[in-house]
Amino acid sequence: MTSFLSLILIALLLSILAGLVRVFRGPAPAERMLAAQLFGTAAVAILFVLSQLMDMPALLDVAMVFALLAAVTLVAFVVLSSRGVR
Repeated sequence: MTSFLSLILIALLLSILAGLVRVFRGPAPAERMLAAQLFGTAAVAILFVLSQLMDMPALLDVAMVFALLAAVTLVAFVVLSSRGVR
């Protein structure tokens, strides 16, 4: 089971790497924001997997905080982009 979870971690890290490429090459701010949301989602998933691998339930709380921060960040981006602030 640990090798399966390790493969999942590698896949998540590769998705973050792909998102990093989009952050640097993204022509529109919305595409960059979606890549940042990918980072948040992958971070939450990585923390869930690490919580299982390391048997640390406290990491679940950290993952939930990251998920809430990602949602707040998205709302702030939408509000600021609707006002025309870059």
